[in-house]
Amino acid sequence: MLSTAEDLGRLVKKERKALGLTQAELALTSGTGLRFISDLENGKPTCQIGKTLTVLKTLGIRLMTSSPDSPGVG
Repeated sequence: MLSTAEDLGRLVKKERKALGLTQAELALTSGTGLRFISDLENGKPTCQIGKTLTVLKTLGIRLMTSSPDSPGVG
């Protein structure tokens, strides 16, 4: 379960490395910048959500959500 920006950053870094990608390669394939990838992997809490979702999709990471009133939506 992810509960912090740092948790998400660690996940992104782990998946990027598992795919054998450099930060620069991930930035290029996701249409973001190298600085953004670095900030995201380092858990910067103010990273833009739209770009973050794009990076997750590029890495094949599915984001699942849930609320107290309903089962997981994804």
